[in-house]
Amino acid sequence: MLHGTISRLHVVTPPGADRRDLITTQALVRDGAPLVQVRTKGVDDRGRLELAAAVVRAARSAGATCLVNDRVDIALAAGADGVHVGKDDLPAASARRLLGAGAVVGATCRNAEDARRAEGEGASYVGVGPVYGTSTKTGLPDPIGPRGIEAVAAAVDIPVIGISGVTAANAGAVLDAGAWGVAVVAAVYRADDSLAALHELMEITGCG
Repeated sequence: MLHGTISRLHVVTPPGADRRDLITTQALVRDGAPLVQVRTKGVDDRGRLELAAAVVRAARSAGATCLVNDRVDIALAAGADGVHVGKDDLPAASARRLLGAGAVVGATCRNAEDARRAEGEGASYVGVGPVYGTSTKTGLPDPIGPRGIEAVAAAVDIPVIGISGVTAANAGAVLDAGAWGVAVVAAVYRADDSLAALHELMEITGCG
């Protein structure tokens, strides 16, 4: 897969995405966010589907890509462009079989070995981290830093997306280490001005 088919900026909704976050997400997509990943926790499947479908509709109108975190079934039901699977979710190979060759399948990886495995299973890209410490997800291993990104980027041919603790202040270091792009949560959703934060990150990643 060509790197250019995968956005260099992934906007990931907060883990407990609710109606307020949905409104913010729709505004971000309308304002140019090239890819959004819908991550919902603590709601039933009907609620997950409603949120995902609403973001998919907004993304379609704006020409953006919409992925669903973890849940291949919700991605299919909502008509999303693909899915991002973690280490405890369906393997990338299973997600690929279910979603088809044209779907985007991202996989969370911590090291080069995991990344090579995901690449072999048909992942479109690997989300690698935690690059830095983050408050949006608990139970993560120690940050790997830019050097960890460099090791993974050297091991695979598919795009590497750095995630966790990425901000406008450190995104450049992640890209310089070999990452194709970055994924952000708090840097946008917890910013005083989410749209301004989005545009700053778009500029840094070359999406603006």
